[in-house]
Amino acid sequence: MLRPRIIPTLLVHDGGLVKTIGFKDPKYVGDPINAVKIFNEKEADELVVLDIDATVNGAAPDYRMIANLAAECRMPLCYGGGISTVEQAEHIISLGVEKVALSTAAIERPLLLSEIAERVGRQSVVAIVDVRRRSGLLRKGYEVTTRNATKVHNMSPIEIAIELERAGAGEIVINSVDRDGTMTGYDLELAAAIRNQLRVPLTILGGAGSLEDISSLIGTCGTVGASAGSLFVFKGRLRAVLINYPPSKKKDEICASGLARHASS
Repeated sequence: MLRPRIIPTLLVHDGGLVKTIGFKDPKYVGDPINAVKIFNEKEADELVVLDIDATVNGAAPDYRMIANLAAECRMPLCYGGGISTVEQAEHIISLGVEKVALSTAAIERPLLLSEIAERVGRQSVVAIVDVRRRSGLLRKGYEVTTRNATKVHNMSPIEIAIELERAGAGEIVINSVDRDGTMTGYDLELAAAIRNQLRVPLTILGGAGSLEDISSLIGTCGTVGASAGSLFVFKGRLRAVLINYPPSKKKDEICASGLARHASS
């Protein structure tokens, strides 16, 4: 039976671990391998690593870095960044990575998802949808972006999520550009709207600032992936760098509380 997952997401920039706010101003916070070692000790459910340079720069995935991460990681690992061909995805899976994540390539070429799924299995194919609120008095709702939020697409997040699911994605990640790094809470309204339209697993990323935010997301969506970056990298009001993750007992309490709220809603 599927259960909620609590998933750290790590961003890599110039080989280092960074954090951004609104997809901008990457701040160096440490070494990716050291972070993986800590999350191993804390028994994280899963780990997502995204290279935020690769696609924008037109670079191929850094296979050496990926191999080093996979060799160190003792939990399911998902990698995204620079994947634009079936062969690249296959090679990454062969290095010991459980899932490959595509964003720009998936939205611009949805058929690529089905081609990758045929080779590595649908359960290993993740599509990331970067979403932000439209700006302006007459532009309500949400828009989908790619290439680090520099390009806007006409379809709504729900329409694109459904299309990517049909194309072969085994999991959809909704990533909030507006809430990235803000630690102000998930966009629960958007999460609920998309959850109701999908059959594949859904993960929400962007905005988590507390464990209660994770419980609220589970309370809204039920069985969902709750992913976060800043929450698991920073500690305290001054955002001191400290890799952290809830212990097993606390994690079970968070999930149980959220599922109970979801069942009673």
